[in-house]
Amino acid sequence: MQALPDFARPKPDVAIGRMEAVQTPIIAVIAELIKTHPGTISLGQGVVHYGPPPAAIERVRTLDYSGDIHKYGPTGGIEQLCEIIAVKLAAENGIRVGPDSRVIVTAGSNMAFLHALFAITRPGDEIILPVPYYFNHEMAIAMLDCRVVLVPTTDDYQLQPDAIRRAITSRTRAIVTVSPNNPSGMVYPEDSLREINSLCRDHGLYHISDEAYEYFTYDGARHFSPGSIPGAGQYTISLYSLSKAYGFANWRVGYMVAPEHLVTALYKVQDTNLICPPIVPQYAAIGALEAGRNYCAQKLAGINEVRNIILAELRGRNAFCTLSPGNGAFYFLLKIDTGLDDMTVARRLISEHGVAVIPGHTFGFSNGCYLRVSYGALDILNTREGIRRLTNGLKAVVE
Repeated sequence: MQALPDFARPKPDVAIGRMEAVQTPIIAVIAELIKTHPGTISLGQGVVHYGPPPAAIERVRTLDYSGDIHKYGPTGGIEQLCEIIAVKLAAENGIRVGPDSRVIVTAGSNMAFLHALFAITRPGDEIILPVPYYFNHEMAIAMLDCRVVLVPTTDDYQLQPDAIRRAITSRTRAIVTVSPNNPSGMVYPEDSLREINSLCRDHGLYHISDEAYEYFTYDGARHFSPGSIPGAGQYTISLYSLSKAYGFANWRVGYMVAPEHLVTALYKVQDTNLICPPIVPQYAAIGALEAGRNYCAQKLAGINEVRNIILAELRGRNAFCTLSPGNGAFYFLLKIDTGLDDMTVARRLISEHGVAVIPGHTFGFSNGCYLRVSYGALDILNTREGIRRLTNGLKAVVE
């Protein structure tokens, strides 16, 4: 067998070096622990308990599979889906697409975020992330050899625009906000998001606004889309997902609203990574969006009931657990009064008490023991048992 030339030989040190800077996906780590402890109730991964609306399934069922549906489709998504998204954005988000912006359909909003980074950064550029951050955002930045600039939030996890302003340098390319927030559940006020958007405008930066949880708000909280600000379409990249509101997690359909001047770059990335969004899930997405946000609204009362049960239980445990409850998404962040690290606590909760949560280091917490509790996937029965296991487990660990 002929030996490979030097340039073609594997260079494991290089390959490993690039990815060593990227944290291991925590969801997979916790999932493996759950597998080894059957019967564990998961308060970990951020999913909802329901599936897609019947209209989405009907769309897929009645497709004509005899023609061009098996061929490659448009790079940015099929026209009918992009049109219904544009109507939704205008009606619900106050964002009017075109002529300075465009809808691009992606395989989930995680992919949209990665594509945006490809389009706007060079290695060594800086992206500002308020802490706590969404871990996949931090991972994507590291993968592209860019630098994460962490800016703390307040004690109740709200943005600090002055601190973000001070973190801007000549290498800054974007500020990222997630509202409603994963992992804190906070809904950022309109004034704060407007201030961040103004910072981006004044400093020539992009505002990447992740709005995957836009429909999940409680107690009168209101979601605001920075892309609706007049003139913001030229420097605001808005990210959306069907995964949560429509029970679409495994269908992998998301979309972005991006400035028109980035479209060529974004299409290059999309064509390289994906070629085109899968056609069948796009038709399912049309059915879902035709069902509309009322589908999610019908589920929200049950999720809010679960939320209130968990909140009542956790508020009674303030001897060892600090909670700043947000009014959005379906997460709570707990700060635990213990000398143990968060991963040790998470492992013990699974192995000794049969309940899973996500450790806070993956969201950027470097000091103290923080845990994310997710409640979107729970029904009432699982909620009561899950929170019982969690509170008893935390008490045992702390003592």
